[in-house]
Amino acid sequence: MRRRHLGFPLLLVFTLSACTFGVPIGNEAQQQGSVTPKTTRSERGNPSSYVVFGKRYHVLDSAAGFRQRGIASWYGTKFHGRSTSSGEVYNMHAMTAAHKTLPIPVYVHVKNLDNGRSIVVRVNDRGPFITGRIIDLSYAAAKKLGVDGPGTANVEISTLREGESKPISVVRSIPLTDEADFNIPLFIQMGSFSNPVNANNLVKNLIDANESTARVSHLQTDQGLYYRVRVGPLFDIDEANAIVRRLKTKGFQTARIVVADATE
Repeated sequence: MRRRHLGFPLLLVFTLSACTFGVPIGNEAQQQGSVTPKTTRSERGNPSSYVVFGKRYHVLDSAAGFRQRGIASWYGTKFHGRSTSSGEVYNMHAMTAAHKTLPIPVYVHVKNLDNGRSIVVRVNDRGPFITGRIIDLSYAAAKKLGVDGPGTANVEISTLREGESKPISVVRSIPLTDEADFNIPLFIQMGSFSNPVNANNLVKNLIDANESTARVSHLQTDQGLYYRVRVGPLFDIDEANAIVRRLKTKGFQTARIVVADATE
């Protein structure tokens, strides 16, 4: 009987094929400490956002400084030879991986927190879409990291910049959530206004800054109706932190993370 792998493949509609992986990229040198090569953003597989199982995922404009902890999983033969979100062909023997929101392609340092092993993989696909899991590894990557046996592992991932051979330290603005909190929706709140014109003007400014996923939501209070400008929902605190950093670099200093309330 063929073993049942723990990744969760999904075929997306708009050029995204979920949780599959890419072509060989000459990874041995990369694993031995060579610097990260230059990458060119894929023309496909990088929509501003997409929806899977009712959750909207926002693809990051930049991978700079991204760091995340969670569960890694893997799978192999079932998807060998199939197309990935980037249009490459999955080779289970290549050092590749899938992530929900990082721009693709991007190189990521992955550390197995259970056994201390570390590898570098090239992210070129979307997934995994299972609660708590942050990265799906190819068979080759899982084997080097010691994940192929147990099927999953606790990991920390850190993106690498061009020319880097190891990740740099990143300070979080909000601590990691516990696993029990993974399904609590988060939003990036940009502002709250009593005048809808102000809210619509802020949305226009965000769209002009290539932030097209902002929306206006209504909140009825004892003091009247308020119009909140928000990005989301999001389901990962690390992704939310990365979006806040991106928004602030564009001049939107009021961006802050809020938790969904009972009206949402």
